[in-house]
Amino acid sequence: MSDARVVIMALVGFGALAPRAAAAACEVGAYRGPAGDFVAIVEGQDTATSGEHRYVFRDGRRGGTRDGTIECVAGAVVLASSGARWPKLALRLTPTAFDSGGVVLTGMLIEPPAAAGKPPLLVVGHGSERTGAVRRSYYPYVFAAQGIAAFVYDKRGTGDSGGAYTQSFARLAEDMVAASVEARRLAHGRHGRFGLFGGSQGGWVAPRAANAAGAQFVVVGFGLVLDPLEEDAEQVKTELRAFGYGPDVLARAREVTDATAVVMASHFAAGYDRLAAIRARHGAEPWFSQIKGEFTGEVLASDEATLRRDGRARLDNLDIDWHYDAVGELRKVRAPVLWIIAGKDREAPPALTIERLKALQRARRPIELVMFPDTDHGILEFVEAADGTRTVTRYADGYFRMLADWVNQARRPPYGRAVPP
Repeated sequence: MSDARVVIMALVGFGALAPRAAAAACEVGAYRGPAGDFVAIVEGQDTATSGEHRYVFRDGRRGGTRDGTIECVAGAVVLASSGARWPKLALRLTPTAFDSGGVVLTGMLIEPPAAAGKPPLLVVGHGSERTGAVRRSYYPYVFAAQGIAAFVYDKRGTGDSGGAYTQSFARLAEDMVAASVEARRLAHGRHGRFGLFGGSQGGWVAPRAANAAGAQFVVVGFGLVLDPLEEDAEQVKTELRAFGYGPDVLARAREVTDATAVVMASHFAAGYDRLAAIRARHGAEPWFSQIKGEFTGEVLASDEATLRRDGRARLDNLDIDWHYDAVGELRKVRAPVLWIIAGKDREAPPALTIERLKALQRARRPIELVMFPDTDHGILEFVEAADGTRTVTRYADGYFRMLADWVNQARRPPYGRAVPP
């Protein structure tokens, strides 16, 4: 099936307003409101059983379709706050299957309604999630609702794509290049400039794929310019700082993450003497048991015999390049890059990433930095309890507008609270 391609053309949506219809099952798509407003609706984790979909508005409000904010009717949604009826956009959907290194991946080209000129075309990458993106990602509909053609695909081992799930950045970059070839083939003659979007883990993948994909621009959201070992160390530091610990504890915690990094990077073959010495030195201190990180907490929770026997199968089974040269890969990118940072990101702590991006700027690399303060991973706002627990509320206002304006080369600030870092 190396040349398997299934291309089905469909026009989806109803352009005319009609009297309010009876409640209907919600449909994946984008629904247009006045003055450029829209709501995108996608499937959730349990849509197949519950029937509930997820939605997001242009201004970042998000939720589930059973929360009373919107009602799905035939060919439209109705807003509970005003009774306004927003019709479904007539997006051009082209499902497809394409080959990447002998694995068949499934994707969808989503093009905006016909308009003057040729819209930009963007391949929408992914994070580390294990779920398919074609029917669950907001981003392609957010882009299409703002005049941008978007190609989204289920990464290998997820959704309807074949292959085994992996976090090999090299392999995932090859898949993004293959997706780029397919996207441009399907949209041939109908698109303008071409680019890549990568969120979270996509911040490692999109820059590596950019040159081979022929990208003319790259957008990265809440990604890291670190290797995965540094990510773990930065997470541990951020967590302990949130508990109120100062520089003395953070320095000792770095000894811990340096030791667990040796075990991880050796694929659980070495580093145990050093780890045992660290346990003996710091194991009784109160902060030691509060460590989580990306993997350090799990390493510390097991003894040597368990780690030697089960560690690799449990914690190192995804072909991760622990010493990935994120700076080197980004330095190679020829296209302009927009890098968007979540100011209070716990999953991808931004301090070292900002430092390295600014160094690349000083070296005259074409990188633009924007930060949304007081947002966590995903550019998501939150409320924080006294114990530090966060409850996500919405995407930051201005985030989706800024993404589209940058791609469309039509800057119209301000974008909510976005600032240079």
